[in-house]
Amino acid sequence: MNREKSLANQLERILPLVEKPGRYVGGEYNSVIKNWEEIQTRIALVFPDLYDIGLSNLGIQILYENINQREDCLAERAYSPWKDMEELLRKHNIPLYSLETKSPLTDFDIIGFTLPYETLYTNMLNLLNLSQIPIHSNNRGKEFPLIVAGGHATYNPEPMAPFIDAFLIGEGEEILIEVIDAYQVWKKEDLSKQDLLEKIALIDGVYVPSFYEPHYHPDGTFHKLVLKNKKAPKTITKRIMGRLPYAPTRFIVPSIGVVHNRIAVEIMRGCTRGCRFCHAGMINRPIRERTIKEIISTIETGLENTGFEEVALLSLSSSDYTNVLELVEEISTTFAGKNLTISLPSLRIDSFSVDLMEKLKGSRQGGFTLAPEAASERMRKIINKPISEEMLLSTAYEIFKRGWHTLKLYFMIGHPSETLEDVTEIATLCKKVLAVGVKAIGRRAKVHAGVSTFVPKPHTPFQWVACDQQESIRQKQNILREALKGPGLKFNWTDPKETMMEAWLSRGDRRLADVIEIAWRNGAKFDAWQDFKNYDIWMQAFSEAGLESDFYVHRERSIDEVFPWDHIIPGVRKSYLKTEYLNSLSLKLRG
Repeated sequence: MNREKSLANQLERILPLVEKPGRYVGGEYNSVIKNWEEIQTRIALVFPDLYDIGLSNLGIQILYENINQREDCLAERAYSPWKDMEELLRKHNIPLYSLETKSPLTDFDIIGFTLPYETLYTNMLNLLNLSQIPIHSNNRGKEFPLIVAGGHATYNPEPMAPFIDAFLIGEGEEILIEVIDAYQVWKKEDLSKQDLLEKIALIDGVYVPSFYEPHYHPDGTFHKLVLKNKKAPKTITKRIMGRLPYAPTRFIVPSIGVVHNRIAVEIMRGCTRGCRFCHAGMINRPIRERTIKEIISTIETGLENTGFEEVALLSLSSSDYTNVLELVEEISTTFAGKNLTISLPSLRIDSFSVDLMEKLKGSRQGGFTLAPEAASERMRKIINKPISEEMLLSTAYEIFKRGWHTLKLYFMIGHPSETLEDVTEIATLCKKVLAVGVKAIGRRAKVHAGVSTFVPKPHTPFQWVACDQQESIRQKQNILREALKGPGLKFNWTDPKETMMEAWLSRGDRRLADVIEIAWRNGAKFDAWQDFKNYDIWMQAFSEAGLESDFYVHRERSIDEVFPWDHIIPGVRKSYLKTEYLNSLSLKLRG
């Protein structure tokens, strides 16, 4: 381990020179350090964003705890360094390393990247390069770690296909374990990397992109994916676990401030509300729930292991948990007097949700959040969000009356067929909600409107539609900015350039990999961060790659078009998505 000692000595010299050195030292409470000499397989779990954001990622926490329970494996972690640390790593030729043992990532057997959103793509390339690992999979022989990736963004894997050896599609808790087992067999047999890829391609939910070749029509639209290796499956179906996996209880306790310092318990997975814009709602089906007993036990053990004072009960639609009232009452009773903050996000718009939050007796300082998504009746029918204005206003009144001073409302603009009148309705509805608040508690009432811009995502009923134009988005934002002025009102919006970037990254084909690589080589990284955004770099990358961003962003797809992601089966049939798309055109709600 002389190399590791040398690396640790180098770090001692450079860490005093960076902002927040605690991001790079490891040693956190509940982190796991094992003897490398006694371990058969070593896995690095990498979140390609800052430690401050990635540490609390629940997927990483689940895999970390799960893998480290095996005596023959270890899991260690790495995150994206901030610009000051990256400059020093490059200056001193220090490779990216794991926090636990300060081991270079090249020394691991498997590196698993988590990609929950598309704006992490350039960060991932940057981390491979920082690790002194070739970014293209065809340049990595068996002497390099196996590079795998999972997460919501990988349900359209094509834009990142040239860089990743294998995508783990679906619920990775089981897939990664089976990949590790296959890797161990391959290692003993001392075969080629091609043999390893063929072995793991047989695992349900694993997509090895090098075994497939995309073909395109003369007009640039996608034609078909041709199998280059007959051992690989023609389609890859999302891996679905029969029940929710092991819930982590030994959460890593950071030594510095991070975005979420809490115990996170996934109380249910999946949602069948059927919002037509919602990618997560489509790909996370079917619904599975934890028992109340399991949830309570997980919280109790998590508190003992961490000392955290906040618990988040996570799901896509918390109010739809079958016994949610009983759960909340049990939590209130069990943890009474312990000064815990319990958050229950993703509540539906009704008085029952207010009752739930009231029973939790949590802090009201952060406000209460509801997501109407659209303000006009017509738009709610298009997106399949059946909420009446009367229900929203009565719920708002209950929220204010019970002591919350701030109500946060989330809307989306840029929906299909949206008009300026529909946008104006957002401001009108916000003012009505504020009036209800003033009636309940006087001038202390505040309404904060967060308005994002719709991006048509793969595997949703809106995957056929075009994204709104930047000029149109700005016009709509200007309308809301002017209308939502005055006491008690606040308006937040999304930069239209961010929307464009998310749209082309999420809807791209394999040719977009050239754009991503060129943009990264020209300096693109931390694309979700205001300090790093550079739209011109991406426009130049499209030009150098000979592609048009409008082709991916503003082109409406024909109803029979074949998509670059059609070989990935997410658990909902394309025929169902097509029916839902046609229902949206006829303003038909689905119950």
